[in-house]
Amino acid sequence: MFRYYLELAVRSLKRSPGLTALMVLSIGFGVAAAMTTWSVFRAVSGDPIPWKSSRLFVPQLDIWGPGNPAGDHEPPDALDYADAMALMRDHRAVWQSAIYAIAPMATPTGVGRMPIPLGGYAVYGEFFPMLDVPFEYGSGWSAEDDARAAPVAVIGDELNRRLFGGIDSVGKTVRIADQDYRVVGVLRPWNPQPVFFDVPDTGGFTMGGPDVFLPFQHALATGMANAGSVNCPKGVALDESGLAGLRRSNCTWITYMAELDDAATVRGYRQYLDDYAREQQQLGRFHWAPNNRLRDVPVFLDHEHVVPGDARLSMLVALGLLLVCLMNTVGLLLARFLRRSGEIGVRRALGASRGAICAQFLVEAGAIGVTGGALGLLLTGLGVLGVDRVLPVWMAGLARIDAVLLLLTVLVALAASLLAGAYPAIRASRVQPAWQLKTN
Repeated sequence: MFRYYLELAVRSLKRSPGLTALMVLSIGFGVAAAMTTWSVFRAVSGDPIPWKSSRLFVPQLDIWGPGNPAGDHEPPDALDYADAMALMRDHRAVWQSAIYAIAPMATPTGVGRMPIPLGGYAVYGEFFPMLDVPFEYGSGWSAEDDARAAPVAVIGDELNRRLFGGIDSVGKTVRIADQDYRVVGVLRPWNPQPVFFDVPDTGGFTMGGPDVFLPFQHALATGMANAGSVNCPKGVALDESGLAGLRRSNCTWITYMAELDDAATVRGYRQYLDDYAREQQQLGRFHWAPNNRLRDVPVFLDHEHVVPGDARLSMLVALGLLLVCLMNTVGLLLARFLRRSGEIGVRRALGASRGAICAQFLVEAGAIGVTGGALGLLLTGLGVLGVDRVLPVWMAGLARIDAVLLLLTVLVALAASLLAGAYPAIRASRVQPAWQLKTN
């Protein structure tokens, strides 16, 4: 029966090609606008580590109290040096790491080769297993390397290609900031978006992945400058520039992540943060009640408003356009179906049920949807390639065409056409055959 209805649909669509083309264009453009925008929105609002994000937490300590520059009751989204080191020493998490951004220069071997500017992080060795960082060669460094501030490095795949031609460079030496480091690991391409482990510095997004990771204590010992943001309470200025001044201040510049594997561990860590704040209160450092936060990655990203307003607004506009296209298609289908009232009356007089009439016209609407979906695929591809004309370049660069996007485009087009055709099909099935036969 479906094949018969499909033949009827094709014949009907061929009889009025102009109206058919108008409906296909309406569905195609509406779906393409929605799916192009969704491809960007998906990238900026997705869970960067979905298999583990509910177990990764960002501890926030209220180290400023009423001196909070934001003027609200939220603690800073990063830590100062003293508190970060205290949390590392107490080690109440399964895995944990203090993190600060660095931007050293790498010096390639060979005469005439120019230094390479790098972007990366000073971290502890637990950073890599905690975040399931993927390695092409080697691995992260050990706890012993952390303890003795060893000159070791994990480098990114792009830096490995530039320095060593992409071979297994584990054990080789790379010169960074005029010091030699032994490569212990080479990453696979890794640039999670949003950059959940460093929202304060990146805002959640970067164009490229990290080039290098160095041991936290080694970076401090060599005076490697902080390349991230620094926030201080109102009226406070650093007594000394550089790392020395940061380490003695209560300015925040260190991000921190901890892995907590179950609800009991989370409750225990929250209690630990409050106990730590009370201890600092007793020491005279804090003069306010504990006001700490412990948010997992999805909650923290939402709290930080990582999803840009441009992406949200564009998504709403695209959905509005799709709705307008659907309403336009509803009107066109209704006019098209009711214009065939005589045909419907004859079929009903010959014994066709209302359900059969409704099914016939839904198949016709579905045929329009499939054709509109094919057009939508083409327009979505063009839209993703040209989305940088309406959105910031860094945001547009996150959009990608994949199997999920292509399949969803067709499904949305089909669903949209069936939804648009539902009311006209029901109206058409209720045509009274007696009235049409008398009129004819």
